[in-house]
Amino acid sequence: MKTMTRDAFPFPSIDALQSALAEHRYIADRSLATAIFLALKLRKPLFLEGEAGVGKTEVAKVLASLLHRSLIRLQCYEGLDVNTAVYEWNYARQMLYIRLLEAAGDVDVERAVHDIFSPEFLLKRPLLQALESTEQGEPVLLIDELDRADEEFEAFLLEALSDFQISIPEIGVVTADAPPIVIITSNRTREIHDALKRRCLYHWIDYPTFEREYAIVLARAPEAPRHLAQEVVRFVQALREEELYKAPGVAETLDWMAALVALDRTELDESVIHHTLGVLLKYQDDIAFVREHRLDTLLRRARTPSPEHEN
Repeated sequence: MKTMTRDAFPFPSIDALQSALAEHRYIADRSLATAIFLALKLRKPLFLEGEAGVGKTEVAKVLASLLHRSLIRLQCYEGLDVNTAVYEWNYARQMLYIRLLEAAGDVDVERAVHDIFSPEFLLKRPLLQALESTEQGEPVLLIDELDRADEEFEAFLLEALSDFQISIPEIGVVTADAPPIVIITSNRTREIHDALKRRCLYHWIDYPTFEREYAIVLARAPEAPRHLAQEVVRFVQALREEELYKAPGVAETLDWMAALVALDRTELDESVIHHTLGVLLKYQDDIAFVREHRLDTLLRRARTPSPEHEN
């Protein structure tokens, strides 16, 4: 088992990391592999932006598996606060403890207050959990879709990532023995403040090329017929050139591939595309547009490989 300590780094090169990711069925291009390598080597948070479904979240999941670390995920949303992200007190247990003391009589108020605000009554949420190392090493902390959270939470996160410590008034300051591996993702529904980005390494994950998306499909769906996989990737690549409300990501490509395999298809045709577009596209206007105006053209492009795409 490979572990990453302060004195040992598990990947001698970017190529080694890229190969390790591929063994775990994550096909990263050289620039992304370089960003991940540097984030691990320099112990800096990695901030990943890109369209939904291009594999940002999967980076954290694969790293946790690859390094044999626990994955701690904080899913961001509007209204996310400290109680949900960092910690809160177990009020029900505190009240039960107080009632038990009252029932026993002779309550020492000062001691009771000290007891109920001890770590035993603390509910640790993702950011606080991430400060704790285990025998396997520091965890992987995934802060997913930060752009969905409020700017107030972003400001708090900025402070937490600066020193990897959290102040709990009743207990004191909790500091990480070693920084967790931090992956932050954003779909760019709003801009993230520069101050937070400056504390991270940054990488934009774009839609993959034909070659990389084809490799991803084969890695994630090895049972898929090669001819069908090529047609599916060419279809999706052409579809992303259309003016859609939401172009399909790699996640949708994989879902569609799985659906076609489940239907025992070996090639694309107009009928199966028509009936399975809801796997690939998530908005009715996009589905209607493709069915009514672009289906023939897209199918023709899927069946006509470019010379460089021939195997």
